[in-house]
Amino acid sequence: MSVKARAAEELRNYAVVTVYLFVCFAAILLYKAALLEAEGVAFAPIGTALVKALVLGKFILIGEALQVGTRFGRGALLAAIVRKTMLFGALLVVLTVLEELVVGWVHHRPAAASLGELFGAALPERLASILLMLLVLLPLIAARELGRRLGPGGLRKRLLDDSEASP
Repeated sequence: MSVKARAAEELRNYAVVTVYLFVCFAAILLYKAALLEAEGVAFAPIGTALVKALVLGKFILIGEALQVGTRFGRGALLAAIVRKTMLFGALLVVLTVLEELVVGWVHHRPAAASLGELFGAALPERLASILLMLLVLLPLIAARELGRRLGPGGLRKRLLDDSEASP
């Protein structure tokens, strides 16, 4: 595969993952905005959802490049999906922490202040965020793992080909 074709494929993968994450995060944040508005708090979530999707989409592609979760052998599809979802969830937490530390360093903030902003939420809210992230990752990882097992174009063909539906 040429460098240009590989770059185009990576960009397409990034776009697909980012759009999926944006839709999920936008839905979650719009719900949060509705709850906060009922309490008189203004909150504009769409920009936040987009930035979060762009950053986490990049992190997911880094995880795929590092082959997170593929070193354990083939195994059952369900076990691979659950394992990869948990590992990608952990990877996203670690990379998000590192990113916050770098951003804090660039803005000359102490590490404690950067981490305080990231982990400042109450424990139930933090656990809910992690659970929501795992629930967002699960269908994404499942589709990608199933596609990998079906081979290039296999999942797309099975989803879009209606020949099996006709008599």
